[in-house]
Amino acid sequence: MIHTLTDYYRVPESLVGRFSTPHLSGPNGFFSLGPQTTCYGQCQSGVSTKPRDVASCDASSATFVARSEIRFPFDAAQVIENLRSERYERELVPPRERAVNQEWVRKCYYFVRELLPVSFRRHLQRAYFSDWKSRVFPAWPVDFTVDTLHEKFLRLSMESMGIERMPFIWFWPYGAPNCLIMTHDVETSKGRDFTPQLMDLDDSYGIKASFQVIPEKRYEVPDEYVREIRSRGFEFNVHDLNHDGHLYREREEFVRRAARINGYVHRYNARGFRAGAMYRNQDWYDAFEFSYDMSVPNVAHLEPLRGGCCTVMPYFVGKIVELPLTAAQDYSLFHILNDYSTDLWKQQLALIRGRNGLMSFIAHPDYLIEPRARAVYEALLNHLREMITREAIWAALPGDVDRWWRARSEMKLVAQGSEWEIVGPEKEKARLAYAVLDGNRLIYELAGASSRNSIVR
Repeated sequence: MIHTLTDYYRVPESLVGRFSTPHLSGPNGFFSLGPQTTCYGQCQSGVSTKPRDVASCDASSATFVARSEIRFPFDAAQVIENLRSERYERELVPPRERAVNQEWVRKCYYFVRELLPVSFRRHLQRAYFSDWKSRVFPAWPVDFTVDTLHEKFLRLSMESMGIERMPFIWFWPYGAPNCLIMTHDVETSKGRDFTPQLMDLDDSYGIKASFQVIPEKRYEVPDEYVREIRSRGFEFNVHDLNHDGHLYREREEFVRRAARINGYVHRYNARGFRAGAMYRNQDWYDAFEFSYDMSVPNVAHLEPLRGGCCTVMPYFVGKIVELPLTAAQDYSLFHILNDYSTDLWKQQLALIRGRNGLMSFIAHPDYLIEPRARAVYEALLNHLREMITREAIWAALPGDVDRWWRARSEMKLVAQGSEWEIVGPEKEKARLAYAVLDGNRLIYELAGASSRNSIVR
């Protein structure tokens, strides 16, 4: 558990209390650690088969804080890993959805997909997602469970050690309160051909983005297309292999496809990847050779594969940095929710900014060709530009975030008398911060700042 806290906060290990992990047996299930903390794993004080019932399985009463020691009835590191890796997801799938997600059904759908009228496909998709409002976990429209648990664990550690101000390395470069990335998945040749106009549009609002391009079958990817994207300061990444919905069908076929994906990663000298339709299996990522992935939603109520990583911070999946999707896709907004406004995006942005997290978007060039959708996207860009300027948010390319998160993971705090020094790669970009106990709250303060930066529960 010490490593879980040091990985997230980059706190000095010497200041972290000792977490006692019991011998666990019995099934995995849902339980809570107080409000807004649905956990999944083994727990001595009891678990539920449904997230709706976690209030009756609250592990708080079985948690004890002694001198420099915290005793949980569960394995805290296991819970964090289970949530990020979406190991709870299979428990949430209703029988109707299990039937739809059978391989033969998915294979038939993708075989005839291009023959179906767009209106009929959207009707099927709306029917599939008809239960999205009734899902209680992960929380809609943004889930902070992993982040809240880290805050609880740090607060308990500080209490056990008698520490009121815990130094840590701030999440983003130069003390930025948040990070923002814009990404574009190119689905068809029409989207590819619209790419220059979309770059013009992004540039007009001071935003640079990454383009994820399908390397096989869908359309040609000319070398000059790749060069134009990069020459204009945008980023080029790989999007699936052929976007047929079968990347994770079974392990042997996945390994074969992963090898081809790795070949395109090296051919294009790309750092990032996103799977088609946000399909994912984080336990298989060891076969990949890219640096970062963007295939895991924070909350996946409107994705074909439900679940969600329950965090608004990047995290490592083995050697790969995961940059979770934390805002609704434009396709979901326009064609599933039938919402042609920026209201949901603004709501998600406000929530994520309050937790100093990563704000990440997917906007497809294919869907922005239509004037009505493009007008909504322009309204979003205008809002983002004003927000970035007003709040000094770090607007970055995904590759820059990947490099930063890797550098931060190698940084340490070293005591120099009564002061703390940050050591490690890119330390000049890093900023010292403090987590401060304030009753039952944990407050973040940047060192030397005249005001408090964020209050979190």
